[in-house]
Amino acid sequence: MYTMRPSEFTYHRPGSLDEAVALLDGEARPLAGGHSLLPAMKLRLATPPSLVDLSGLTGLDGITLDGDTLRIGAMATHADVASSDTVSGAMPVLAEAAALIGDRQVRRRGTIGGSCAHADPAADYPTVLVALGASIAAMGRGGAREIPAREFFTGLFSTALAPDELITAVHVPIRQGSGAAYEKHKSPRSGYAVVGVAATFGGGADPEIVVGGVTGSPLRATDAAAMAAGGDADSIAQAAEAVAGAIGDAAIGDTYASGEYRAHLATVLARRAMTRAVERAG
Repeated sequence: MYTMRPSEFTYHRPGSLDEAVALLDGEARPLAGGHSLLPAMKLRLATPPSLVDLSGLTGLDGITLDGDTLRIGAMATHADVASSDTVSGAMPVLAEAAALIGDRQVRRRGTIGGSCAHADPAADYPTVLVALGASIAAMGRGGAREIPAREFFTGLFSTALAPDELITAVHVPIRQGSGAAYEKHKSPRSGYAVVGVAATFGGGADPEIVVGGVTGSPLRATDAAAMAAGGDADSIAQAAEAVAGAIGDAAIGDTYASGEYRAHLATVLARRAMTRAVERAG
């Protein structure tokens, strides 16, 4: 029997956001909740020469509603999001998605910023945030910028973040009269999404169907979603069936579920998600 240990690294615990950004030299890795990075380091799948621990930073975990924008600080934990009256009042689908993540221990330590930065294709937040038209606020040596979620997740474990940038918050627009829902088939072993589908309807915007866990990054089934514009059962059924066509042959397969099975699950979950989104639209 042996113990898995990470390679040697330098540990930093900055006291300010500016100090944290200054420490990101292109090779250092930021550490938030650590539920993704630390296991990878133990297996030596990740060997960063230094870690920048963000737990000492203040003001990055707040959750506020500013007009028609919900702001969730990057260091807000999944448990914070799931239990927030502000989130459940303004955008309940986010609280529901957060409650489905992992187990109690993961939800208490994992953060929304860390999850977005890691960009696991089976994570829940990316799928929901893309469907909601959210944006990711980032800070780097070149200053602050805001990246639409639809442009942020660029591929398998990859994002639009520069090496010297940190996520500082997630901004979610609130549209009156809109409805949103998230449906997930989770792995019984990890709690990650084998397939997750987020749908939105109403509020003056086009319907959205976004599929996670099936391709390297969240997949917007735009043409399929347009078929659900009528909001009736037949339109929703047609839209759901069209999701498989949007996925095509890009579906990921593994020992738990083949690509073909994932594509089938996506159609089933898309129908459920869009049905609930329509019911929630006012």
